[in-house]
Amino acid sequence: MTSTLRTLTVPLDVGSSPGGLPSFLVRDDVLCWSRREAGLVGYGELSRFNATGPERFLEADIWWRHLILEAEITDHVELPGTGPVAFGSFAFSKTSPHVSRLILPELVIGIRDGRAWATQLTFDGDPLTEAGVLASVDRWLAGTNGDEPAQGGSDVGPSPEAVAEDGYLSHGSLSEANWMKAVADGVEEIRAGKLEKLVLARDVVATLPAGVNAAEVLRQLAARYRECWTYGVDGLVGATPEMLIQVEGRTAQARVLAGTLDRRDADGMDGSPMEYAERVLAGSDKQRHEHEIAIDSLTRQLAPFSEAMNSHSEPFILELPNVWHLASDVKAELADIEGHVPTCLALINALHPTAAVCGTPTLVAGALIRKLEHLDRGPYAGPVGWLDAAGNGEWGIALRGAVIEDANTVRLYAGCGIVEGSQPEAELAETWAKFRPMLEALGIKR
Repeated sequence: MTSTLRTLTVPLDVGSSPGGLPSFLVRDDVLCWSRREAGLVGYGELSRFNATGPERFLEADIWWRHLILEAEITDHVELPGTGPVAFGSFAFSKTSPHVSRLILPELVIGIRDGRAWATQLTFDGDPLTEAGVLASVDRWLAGTNGDEPAQGGSDVGPSPEAVAEDGYLSHGSLSEANWMKAVADGVEEIRAGKLEKLVLARDVVATLPAGVNAAEVLRQLAARYRECWTYGVDGLVGATPEMLIQVEGRTAQARVLAGTLDRRDADGMDGSPMEYAERVLAGSDKQRHEHEIAIDSLTRQLAPFSEAMNSHSEPFILELPNVWHLASDVKAELADIEGHVPTCLALINALHPTAAVCGTPTLVAGALIRKLEHLDRGPYAGPVGWLDAAGNGEWGIALRGAVIEDANTVRLYAGCGIVEGSQPEAELAETWAKFRPMLEALGIKR
């Protein structure tokens, strides 16, 4: 046995799928990151790093860099996501007891631009060969059925507020009435001048007597929400429309969202749905103000790491099956800092939490979140994604997602940006629009 990480990446013949990654690659215990016809899946667990607290990103960064510093890497494909890859999920809050983690799988299968590959990872001293990698692929895929319910941790009691067709929905940390009271209290703090924007989240609990099929949830999300990044890491599953940071070489990109409109609101309205979205969403001073706060927050935090940056002068409307968002894409060329380009995790340490998921000023908003939400967000609204040895990576914000808590229980999260003009009833309705992707994927009607 050796403590040196060794990896071999070889080309693979895997057909693409119009619903994202080919469905046979996805199983309940898989590590998953996909969008459109590209992505990565990881099988097994070779090693992991756990951390909590304010230094969790930097501690994970040190662990990863030490791991790959002496690694023996043979890569016959050489694309972002080849070679050693770790999947990660981090707690939203530095005060959360939820454990942040980087997971090093035993096998990674990737697809990008029509090319596919497999990477075998080991600490074993036995030689790595192409035949051995392909045999490993066959072994893992032979066990892929996705039909078994996910296993997990703690039990959650019913107390149902609503009975779904195939399960029960219960309120989480706050009832709807108490959450709306929290929104009203947040608006009062904003009107008093204590902060400019606040993001408040709530949770609901889905109980599924027939069991949770995590693989089917991932397949449904990938097929329906092709413009989002579908993720699965240690029981955290979802499809986020928001990219915190994507790094490829020296180029960093982000997608910032703030400003939301439920697509059901357009039913029966004059004109086309997109005309309605332009009029109501892009034409709203309240929504545009919320978006400007979010984009200013990210560009200001990213600027010290960049030698050049550009973003849309005007936000565009991102059309998803459940909602429309005001969105802006930001692109930056990373600068050399003390002789090297900043890593994904160093950038995340500087960027998180953005105003899009916390508020501004950050410290004031964070303290108010802890006071009003009565909720430990855990990994919700924290960074989720992957990184490789070359410094490439994609890290979304864990939105439109849920945590599978045990074989029959899923906790769903959704949040809203609160500004001076926010109305509690409208914000509550927005959370239900944001719950919809996960409810649909779980087969729950509401």
